[in-house]
Amino acid sequence: MAAIAPAPAPAPEPAASIPGRQIPIVCPGHTRPLAELQFCTIEEPPGNDDTDVGENQQPRRRTLLVSACHDKMPMIRDASTGDWIGTFSGHKGAVWSCRIDPTGCLAGTASGDFSVQVWDAITGSSLYTFPHRHVVKTLDWSLDSRRLATGGHEGILRIFDITSPKREPMEFVQSTKEKVSISKCNWLDHKTVIAAGEDGTICFWNVDETDPAKQLTNTLLVEGGGVRDMELVALPHSAGFPNGRTILTVASGQNVTFFDMSTLKVIHSYKMPIHFREEGGASLHPGGKKFIAGGGRRGGSMALGAVQGGELGSDLKVYVFDFDTGKELECHKGHHGPVRCLRYHPDGKSYATGSEDGTIRIWKTDP
Repeated sequence: MAAIAPAPAPAPEPAASIPGRQIPIVCPGHTRPLAELQFCTIEEPPGNDDTDVGENQQPRRRTLLVSACHDKMPMIRDASTGDWIGTFSGHKGAVWSCRIDPTGCLAGTASGDFSVQVWDAITGSSLYTFPHRHVVKTLDWSLDSRRLATGGHEGILRIFDITSPKREPMEFVQSTKEKVSISKCNWLDHKTVIAAGEDGTICFWNVDETDPAKQLTNTLLVEGGGVRDMELVALPHSAGFPNGRTILTVASGQNVTFFDMSTLKVIHSYKMPIHFREEGGASLHPGGKKFIAGGGRRGGSMALGAVQGGELGSDLKVYVFDFDTGKELECHKGHHGPVRCLRYHPDGKSYATGSEDGTIRIWKTDP
């Protein structure tokens, strides 16, 4: 039975000390390359050790770190310490995406075994399995947790109704000219899903619209080839925008591009010292002042010797850049393989990186 694995992964440990360099928390447990990371802040009911009673009891906020991996075993960790919490066991192929829903009660996983599974995030038991006809690379929960968007090598964005799991999903074809794999998808609002293709096209779909002629509302085209990573960040008022601002971060080719979602115009596009042809990504700091990026170099991690020493076809570093200028601010090395995925913690005080070497590392933004 698919359930939370009973035996925990090894405890996190600090990396070897390097003078003048940051020492991240190293989180072992995975045995293959990482595919995706997600931070998720949830509310937990007060425990028995709370001193407040009755109406004074307040839910506690906790941030989780979720990882998808080629070892078929997506995991949940405590985002602050890196401590292992649980493993979703049941897929028969690499897991490319793992997301916790906004309530913290459900988890979704997209796999190379041609399926998506929905799990009880508390017990780890599998609730539903949604078969697909090819590898599923990405998924995302709607803001109300009632629907799940999926995409992959079929080039079809599917919307599943979790409240009626036996109902046939809605389908939206990424390209009518040729089959284009979907690499990433995200819910922009309650009715709009954005899906990024391997041809560099990002489609905006109104998933509440039943008229096919009106479902595709906008498209964006990024330079450099397929989209390897895509992230939405809602900047607060304190970031200098009276009404707030939602930024779409896209990693493709050798560029990181930022779009303003209110206008769909490019804010910045920077050429990186790395590329995103086979791995890597970028993440914007929640304060909007800097961003991180990691990826491949000179051929990607599939090149001979990529993991052995990192001299051919790989880049083992994580970079920090200024959002307004693109200037490199920091560069950290600790992984023994290329960085395949990375994300900032919602509080901006740390970020996590996942690597070809099978480890997750948690870095402080101001060590």
